[in-house]
Amino acid sequence: MWIFLLLSQFSFAQNKQDNIGTEVVNVVKPYTPTISDAFKVKEVPVITNDENAKKENVKYSILPFPVASTFSPSKGNAEGVEKAKQARLFKNYATLGLGNYGALNAELYVTDNLNNNEYVSGMFRHQSSQGGLKDVTLDNGFYDTSIDLVYGTNEKEMAWNINAGYQNQIYNWYGLPASFGNTLTLPQSMALVNSINPQQSYNSISLGGDIAFEEGILNNANLKFNHFSDAYSSSENRFLLTPNFKFDVMDEAIKTKVIVDYVGGSFKSDYLGTNIASLKYGYTNLGIVPSFEMIKEDWTLNVGAGLMYSMGTENKSNKFYVYPSVTASCKVVGDLMIFYAGAVGDLQQNSYKDFVDANPFVSPTLNIKPTNELYDVHAGLKGKLASTVSYDVKASYVYDENKALFVSNDYNEKNTNANYAFGNSLSVVYDDMKTIRFYGELKADLAKGVSVGVDGTFSSYTNKTQTEAWNLPSIQLNSTLDFAITEKWFAGVNLFYVGERKDQQQNTDIVYVVAPSPITLDSYLDLNANVRFKYNERFTAFIKANNITNNGYQKWLNYPVQGFQVLLGASCKFDF
Repeated sequence: MWIFLLLSQFSFAQNKQDNIGTEVVNVVKPYTPTISDAFKVKEVPVITNDENAKKENVKYSILPFPVASTFSPSKGNAEGVEKAKQARLFKNYATLGLGNYGALNAELYVTDNLNNNEYVSGMFRHQSSQGGLKDVTLDNGFYDTSIDLVYGTNEKEMAWNINAGYQNQIYNWYGLPASFGNTLTLPQSMALVNSINPQQSYNSISLGGDIAFEEGILNNANLKFNHFSDAYSSSENRFLLTPNFKFDVMDEAIKTKVIVDYVGGSFKSDYLGTNIASLKYGYTNLGIVPSFEMIKEDWTLNVGAGLMYSMGTENKSNKFYVYPSVTASCKVVGDLMIFYAGAVGDLQQNSYKDFVDANPFVSPTLNIKPTNELYDVHAGLKGKLASTVSYDVKASYVYDENKALFVSNDYNEKNTNANYAFGNSLSVVYDDMKTIRFYGELKADLAKGVSVGVDGTFSSYTNKTQTEAWNLPSIQLNSTLDFAITEKWFAGVNLFYVGERKDQQQNTDIVYVVAPSPITLDSYLDLNANVRFKYNERFTAFIKANNITNNGYQKWLNYPVQGFQVLLGASCKFDF
């Protein structure tokens, strides 16, 4: 029966209904939009229910429960930063060292404050060696002694000092050519060598002063006078005055350097000894170098020019020079990378003393005249590779007129020659020269108490008249390493390399069918080291080792240097 009812219901649901059709109903209503006032939703709603604002008092009760414990807290102590003991500073020191080759090094520096503003100081230096070079016949020791005195005052508005000094140097022209005496018999050669007195003595007396102002147009000024003489009646006077001015124009700094540079002197004889009167020279250089400095964000620009007027007091050669004086720098990446460039020039005053300081084996028969550095164009990058690693790379192009070059003197073997005229001295020649130079430097503090530095210079020379850039190396490398072993032990290492150089020399007693080629001086490597022991804050002992490789290289033609050298000494700091 239930089955019948279901089937009947299904049949009823499937009956076809009548179609009621479709109709369309359109509802039309007018659209009249209106704009209601906008209200900003308040971030903190106002609660008007006072019941919600009531605070309910909550009481807590603690259920005590005894626990057995052996812990007893101790009283806390505040931690402090351990402060390093400040090293005591001493005003004075003395150093003494002794070594092989009869070496003696001594230094003494003392200073004292007369009152709150005034002070005096003095410095004594001595360095000497008794010589003893292997296979060198002539005396080859040297002495260098100097003393300097200073009186100065530091005031609120300015500081100034006056200074005086004296220096005595004794050197020997010991560099005889390897083939010396070949035109003589052995007894004649030995007699000639024994008759040579190679000693030369230089004396220098200096007076000067400095002054600096905190405010005012005159920023600072330096004055120096030097009298230089030797054992062969050579004499030279040098006077140099360089005041510096600074003033502001529209918040920009204008700097002006003034130069008054005089040198004058005489040599008793020329190299061949044929002159009757002494050989005199003298030049007065007057110059002004104004510059304008602009600083804009990461840029710094100095624009200026150098104006120089040179007067020859002996040869009456008066000339006017104009030099560029432009430098610029830009922080490309802060202090990590700084680009710098410049174009500068200068009239360099040469002097007998300057040549002796560079090479004490020159003959007292030099030709003295200034060098005209027309321009030095350079550009480079410097900065930091890390917080403790700095670098500097630079390329430059330099053009010099009358560039001074050291070259060995020709010689003969006559017993009437001067003591410096046996091929054992050098002279100065001048040439117009262009130099392309690349320089790189890297310094780093690797760890606490450890620092290292490496630098190198690579040069290429082009000469106008001379066949070579005499005695100028194309490669120079230098490296240093300093480190603290402990709080009392310190050490340092220095290694430098100098590339090949060219020189020339002839024995005029020999008739050459073909002129001899330039002589090549070998490159050399020099390794030096030192160890210091700090006994206490006053006393330090040291040992120095120079030319550790025992390389008897020639720094100048026919002039070998001392081999392995050891110097043992100590220094003491003290106060009065």
